[in-house]
Amino acid sequence: MPATHTLQLKDGTLLYYKDWGSGQPIVFSHGWPLSGDAFEDQMLFLASKGYRVIAHDRRGHGRSSQPWGGHNMDQYADDLAELTAALDLKDAVHVGHSTGGGEVARYIGRHGTSRVAKAVLIGAVPPIMIKTDFNPEGLPREVFDGIREGVQKDRSQFFKDLPEVFYGFNRPGAKPSQGMKDSFWLQGMQGSIKALYDCVKAFSETDQREDLKKMTIPTLVIYGDDDQIVPPKSSSEAAAKLLPDARVKVYPQASHGLCSTHKDQINQDLLEFIKS
Repeated sequence: MPATHTLQLKDGTLLYYKDWGSGQPIVFSHGWPLSGDAFEDQMLFLASKGYRVIAHDRRGHGRSSQPWGGHNMDQYADDLAELTAALDLKDAVHVGHSTGGGEVARYIGRHGTSRVAKAVLIGAVPPIMIKTDFNPEGLPREVFDGIREGVQKDRSQFFKDLPEVFYGFNRPGAKPSQGMKDSFWLQGMQGSIKALYDCVKAFSETDQREDLKKMTIPTLVIYGDDDQIVPPKSSSEAAAKLLPDARVKVYPQASHGLCSTHKDQINQDLLEFIKS
């Protein structure tokens, strides 16, 4: 097996992915503006426990190529479907954080559960983030306009500032990690500015209520109750009510970046759920 892998998608985009270990496949879909590296703690842990772990960099993110178009939830889901088909994955557990949770839900919504055993949504964006008639608890459009402005105006500085709220480092008693901040900045700067700009619309405005209803496999919903990026009320809490077979774990005082800040707890909860 080569050390690094790329898959050429139907439209010519090259999708970079890591594929480690052997056993039941665990597939990771990362959040914005990061890459597959955001799950390195989970991948190292689960591969060492006898699982095959796979994480791709979403198109336009990380080390994947940077096409002008295709930065929407349907295309992300179709890219994931191409990857799972190319690797002929069966009985897979799909884990999605934030935007990646939307990708997992739309993948199942569009492509079904024939290759999927279970799913995990961590601080995930479905059913929808933006405030609408049917989602009065959602965030106003101005919030997402502000994110787009941050990306456009000075994304390097924006990605230096964002980890404060992403990891909850702005809370009293928090112990900020310069390393986590640096890693966030590095992953964000690897992506294409066009992809990261367009993805804001994808993660905030995609209505995924029907996708969640089609997730008929056991689905673990994990979130921090102090998530300042994806507020739980209109995301994780609402998703749990729509999922046919939801299990819910709430991390008290945890931030959006809980895969890093609470990695040991996440690792144990994932292992327990995969084995159950």
